[in-house]
Amino acid sequence: MTFWETITGSDLTREWKGFQARADALPDDHRAAWEQINAHLFPHADFTGRSLMPILDGVLGLLEETAADGRSAHEVLGDDLPGFCSALVGGEGARSHRDRWREQLNRNVARKLGRLGG
Repeated sequence: MTFWETITGSDLTREWKGFQARADALPDDHRAAWEQINAHLFPHADFTGRSLMPILDGVLGLLEETAADGRSAHEVLGDDLPGFCSALVGGEGARSHRDRWREQLNRNVARKLGRLGG
């Protein structure tokens, strides 16, 4: 990956198009699960989404393997898709970008108030 690809995100675009092409080849239930997993994972991404690419690649590989084995997506992923996604990104209560921003804002406000009160 070159500096220019990193700055423009063209490497991510290329990788995402590859994911979509692979997902389009999946059976309908697996493709629907892929879309739901994306919806549940993206709140946990960093600003660019680069942090999720290895996770998404692994999930897509899992879906491809289960489709090849003739197993349904529900059979493999279970009933708790949000819980499955949470486990992928770091366990129950995994922090999203909003949580990190909130913590940063709280620290900054506390630091400013500490200066004013002291």
